[in-house]
Amino acid sequence: MENEFNTSTSFILLGIEEMEHNKYLYCAFLLITYLLILLFSSLIISVVLLDESLHCPMYTLIANLMLNGIFGASCFLPKLILDLFFSSKVISRAACFIQSFCVTLFAFCEISIFTTMAYDTYLAVGHPLRYPTLMTNKTALRLIAGFLFFNIISMLINLLLSARLPLCGSHINNFFCDNLSIFILSCVDNSPNKLYSAAVFATYIPLTVLTIAYSYVRILLICWKVSQSASRKAIHTLVTHVSNFAIFMGAVLFIFIRYRLESINLPLVVHILPSIIGSTFPPLLNPLIYGIRTKALKIKVISHLQKMMVKI
Repeated sequence: MENEFNTSTSFILLGIEEMEHNKYLYCAFLLITYLLILLFSSLIISVVLLDESLHCPMYTLIANLMLNGIFGASCFLPKLILDLFFSSKVISRAACFIQSFCVTLFAFCEISIFTTMAYDTYLAVGHPLRYPTLMTNKTALRLIAGFLFFNIISMLINLLLSARLPLCGSHINNFFCDNLSIFILSCVDNSPNKLYSAAVFATYIPLTVLTIAYSYVRILLICWKVSQSASRKAIHTLVTHVSNFAIFMGAVLFIFIRYRLESINLPLVVHILPSIIGSTFPPLLNPLIYGIRTKALKIKVISHLQKMMVKI
C-alpha cells in the first residue's frame, strides 16, 4: 500500500488486467452470457406480467428473481465487456462506489428472494387450505418491498462508511468494485466498517439460510408422510434449487472471507473465479431452472413463443 493518501479520481481493476491474456475469448463468452440472461429473464418476466393466470405469489417471486438477475448482471457485465475489448482497466471513483452499492444490493436481494420463495413453497405444501389467505400476491409484493427497503438502507450505510475513509491505494484485486475491496485500501483504522459489515453479514445470512433450510426440511418431511414418490419428486426439485443457491452463496461467502485473510497472498485468479461464478451463473441458471422445471410456467412460455412466431 502507498504511504500517502490516494487523491486520484479513479481505481485500477487488476482483475481485468489478468483477463487481458485471452480478452477476446472472455468478451465473447461474457457477451453471450449477458444476452442469454437478458433474453431468458425478459421472456419469463413478460409472460408472468401478460398472463393473468400467473398473477400469484410463486410466479411473482420468480419474475422478481429474474428481474434481480438482469439488474445484477447489468451492474458489471456491460462495463467489463467494453473494458476488456478496449483494454481499459480504469474505473472512476464515483462509478466504483455506485457499482459497489449495486453489486452488494443484487447479492442481498438474491438471498432475500430465495428466502421468500422457500417460505412460500413451505406454506403452499404445509398449509394448502390456509395458503390463499396466508400468502397472497399482495403479501408477496410487500415482503419483496420490505426486504428491498432493508437492503437499500443497509447498503447505503455501508457505502457511506466506506466513502468517508481516506485511501492509500488505487488497485482492486477484482474485475468490479465491491465494498470490501474499497475499504481494505484504507489508510486509517477501518474497524467500524469491518464491525458493521460483519454484524450485517452475521445476522442476515444465518437468518435467511436457516429459514430456507427449515422450509425445505419441512417440505421433505411433509412429502415423505404423503408418499415415497412425492418425497422423491420433492427431493429432485429441491436439490436443483438448493444447488443453484449454494453456488451463489459459496461465491458470496468466499468474497466476504477472502478480505479477512489479508496476510495470505492469494493468486489473482482466486479472486476472479468465484466472482465470475457467483455473479453470472445464478442469473443465467435461474430462468432455465424455474422456466423449465415449473410446469405451468413452461407451458405459458412455449405458448407465448408460438404466438410470437406466428406474428413473425
